Amino acid sequence: MGRGSSRLSTTPRSAARQRIDRLLREAAKFGAVGGAGVLVNLLVFNLVRNSTHLQVVRASVIATVVAIAFNYVGFRYFTYRDRDKGGRTKELTLFLLFSAVGLVIENGLLYTATYGFGWDSPLQSNIFKFVGIGVATLFRFWSYRTWVFKALPAKEAVASAESFLATEVKKRRTKQPLP
Repeated sequence: MGRGSSRLSTTPRSAARQRIDRLLREAAKFGAVGGAGVLVNLLVFNLVRNSTHLQVVRASVIATVVAIAFNYVGFRYFTYRDRDKGGRTKELTLFLLFSAVGLVIENGLLYTATYGFGWDSPLQSNIFKFVGIGVATLFRFWSYRTWVFKALPAKEAVASAESFLATEVKKRRTKQPLP
């Protein structure tokens, strides 16, 4: 081995470790797009709330719809760009369906805080808007990765096969007698 080379760079990772690494990268990308979407959501919410006479939840629904459109573009072309691109109509339909469920979760919390408990100050509205976004985000992450932006099965199979073959080669190398 030459100077600066590492045996770790040629050692194959376990299939489980590769899946965890992919999930962490996916979660980081989802978080980046989602974080930008949260900013869009909160900015539009406060802009609509302060510049119109709409009720809090109506302003929130408008902001959520704008953020959903922003997020679709980010998820499709950044977070999940390597996923199956066939059936865009089905993908968009499912995205909108699960986003609508997320919208109900997000704005249901805001509605409960505002009309159930009377917490209607700008600070309270922003806090419950943010909490609602957080709870809805957990649902959205699960549903988008499970139903909307599905992984291509062939890619998973290739990664598993490569990992299996690398493990078998390593096992055989360690079983060979030394000369």
